[in-house]
Amino acid sequence: MQKTIFITGASSGFGKATAKLFQSKGWNVVATMRQPEKDTELMQLENLTLLPLDVTNLQQIKETAAKAIFFTRY
Repeated sequence: MQKTIFITGASSGFGKATAKLFQSKGWNVVATMRQPEKDTELMQLENLTLLPLDVTNLQQIKETAAKAIFFTRY
């Protein structure tokens, strides 16, 4: 079974670097950022799912967590 990692704050800095590192090692990556539609780099990578997440929005946290759990099962 392939390993999966969930990364918040993937739009820049350590979050983005971590997403790219784990993706390059063959992991399934679920990466989040407030505005994934603005991303031009991560969305091009295989085995990487990009989801919207503002950690101050409780409803979005619940929705994104549910989607992330779905992606780790299939």
